[in-house]
Amino acid sequence: MSASGGALLVVGDVVTDVVARHRSPLAPATDTAAEIRTLPGGAGANAACWAARSGHEEVRLLGRVGADAAGWHERALRRAGVRPLLVPDEETATATVIALVDATSERTFLTDSGAALRLSPADWSARLLDGVARLHLSGYLFFAAPSRETARRALRDARAAGVPVSVDPASAGFLERLGAERFLAAAKGAEVLLPNADEARALTGIAEPDSAAAELSRRFPLVVVTLGAAGAVVAEDGGVTARVAAPPVPPARRVDSTGAGDAFTGTFLAALLAGADPVRAAEAGCHAGAEAVTVVGGRPPERP
Repeated sequence: MSASGGALLVVGDVVTDVVARHRSPLAPATDTAAEIRTLPGGAGANAACWAARSGHEEVRLLGRVGADAAGWHERALRRAGVRPLLVPDEETATATVIALVDATSERTFLTDSGAALRLSPADWSARLLDGVARLHLSGYLFFAAPSRETARRALRDARAAGVPVSVDPASAGFLERLGAERFLAAAKGAEVLLPNADEARALTGIAEPDSAAAELSRRFPLVVVTLGAAGAVVAEDGGVTARVAAPPVPPARRVDSTGAGDAFTGTFLAALLAGADPVRAAEAGCHAGAEAVTVVGGRPPERP
């Protein structure tokens, strides 16, 4: 399942995150004290940054952003070691997510997809696969017609070029609105599927993560279901092959779970590209996810 050398190309969402950490419950119709920060984010962009943080030398990101914020996002990606391939949108603002993070570090998202889901087939070219050893598609692309067609074209071109493809389903709520079968049909041909437990349940109707992972691995050769603090389940060819533990994180160090799954994804893919087997790659991903919950936002700490 691994490919050595070459670039990782991520096609996905670039988002402006507004992270509001509130220690007390939200108070309707009045003020709730919070610590609020505006940060670069997006599942695809976050995963790319964590892959670069893991030491992979060439990580590229294709995404669509509002023209007004394109420069800010490009600079942030470059600082993280990612080569940005951003398409500026003159008509629609950059996607924005308001992340409400409570005292347990659990988060709830308010999402304006903005320019992210306007990534169109005209923004894609098979030439973008030159020098690429692995393609990763953020699942958010599958939730709107233009970006879904773009993802399908990228997947098709990658398969024709012999480039393995992974998909992160991204959002249980959006999956339920789209429909599991529509998503699974659009992602058909990917070699790796990386859902969390809620997404695996939405895709299969099976609540138990091991069974859901096994069921999904009948459609995709390798499935890794992330379980947050409980680690991850690895499944291949219709059966669970491993359960991987996550490093414990003391409650006092947990500040924000935003992006923990993206940290797993980027680090997992970088490990595969470095030659790790799926279990070792999942172990690396779990360590990155544990680190991610100790920082605010979905990106690794910026390099000095």
